Amino acid sequence: MITPWRQTEILHQTRRQFMRSGLSLGGMYLAGNAAASAPSAPGRSARAKAVIYLHMSGSPPQQDLFDFKPELKKHHLQPCPDSLLKGERFAFIKGHPTLLGSPHEFARHGQSGQWMSSLWPHLQKMADKLTVIRSMKTKEFNHAPAELFVHTGENRPGYPAIGAWATYGLGSLNSNLPGFMVLVSGGTDPTAGKSVWGSGFLPSVYQGVQCRSGPEPIFYVSDPAGMDRALRRKGLDALYRLNQAELARSGDPETKTRIEQYELAFRMQTSVPEVMDVSREPANTLREYGVTPGQGGFAANCLLARRMVEQGVRYVQLFDWGWDTHGTGPGDDIVTALPRKCKEVDQPIAALLRDLDRRGMLDETLVVWGGEFGRTSMNEARGGSKSLGRDHHPHCFTVWMAGGGVKPGLAYGSTDELGWRIAENPVDVHDLQATILHLMGLDPFTFSHPYQGLNARLIGPSEGPRIVKEILA
Repeated sequence: MITPWRQTEILHQTRRQFMRSGLSLGGMYLAGNAAASAPSAPGRSARAKAVIYLHMSGSPPQQDLFDFKPELKKHHLQPCPDSLLKGERFAFIKGHPTLLGSPHEFARHGQSGQWMSSLWPHLQKMADKLTVIRSMKTKEFNHAPAELFVHTGENRPGYPAIGAWATYGLGSLNSNLPGFMVLVSGGTDPTAGKSVWGSGFLPSVYQGVQCRSGPEPIFYVSDPAGMDRALRRKGLDALYRLNQAELARSGDPETKTRIEQYELAFRMQTSVPEVMDVSREPANTLREYGVTPGQGGFAANCLLARRMVEQGVRYVQLFDWGWDTHGTGPGDDIVTALPRKCKEVDQPIAALLRDLDRRGMLDETLVVWGGEFGRTSMNEARGGSKSLGRDHHPHCFTVWMAGGGVKPGLAYGSTDELGWRIAENPVDVHDLQATILHLMGLDPFTFSHPYQGLNARLIGPSEGPRIVKEILA
């Protein structure tokens, strides 16, 4: 029998609460479907226990870093062929642009002979550890939707990031730390904002947790003033009983998430400060990364990424802003600004790879580097600027990977002689995502979550995506 109080409660439920409860057919369907598609433990194909993704927000120019184009240099500042411009649209280029050869020198490095520019004096020494994909492509050429597409598989907010999918499917290796952690440098968040590490329609417990340098690495985790740990535990126990009562009453999965988040936050109060304290590292390690304790920045974030993975964090995402080299002036050109950005990241990235390898962790840690799209082979010359720079370009860009089950010293795919289109072995963003999930032991084609009546996947609903098996060790 339903009491009058319960009748009133049901009448005043929101539509979302009703759909999430077991009272509706939709709720029963979702509950059954969720159980049917619940993630399972990784299979034998798992090569990477963890991922460190280094995202250069703004998109580095591949022609100046990894995709050597002598023909482009030969025709520097000559009018662009009409064939390249037909049917094209640009974010900022107007009129008939000129070709833009790289002002930086290229050479082969390592036994593998990887082509790399002079802007990577430290990373050059790790050339034989890299799997360089020069044939990436995307459907987006504006920053925010392109960043969302790279990290969530969709070009609009509301979808889970790869790290959220990974922790949803695999869980965390350390119950005292989040499975998905985020570090930001360059002075600002990525263009797409915090959606690029959100959980979307997955339970919010799987969203990325942003950490900062300083005395409070994660906001609001510390105890309030005047409250000791015992009193905090007593308060959380009371909240736990209230939330459990609410969960039993409503069946809302977000209530369960809230319980888990409170408990994780309590455990993090001691574990996070320890992990974030780079002063615990030997002086020679700090020098190797180029870290000054207390200063933060990309170098510190690379060292923190290693410490996090070492402590069982499943997915670490680094965002570094400042790679939008349009050439509107010396502050964003490829002659002055690009070498400055490369100098900021070159030593720490090389140190990260070397450190992981030395500790026996690189084989089980997949490191990924890249931006959200490529840059044009033409000079942008916005407003008549005399500085050299490149516009947004979706047709081809470069991503490299290392460790975690990929072939070291491999160069995969290529672009045409002017670096405008892919010449062989195209790799779509969804292909890259499928490959990352596969390396982590998840089946990208069946791994899904019920959303809007579909079994939603990171790689989208189409049959097009593939695992890039040619780059697998």
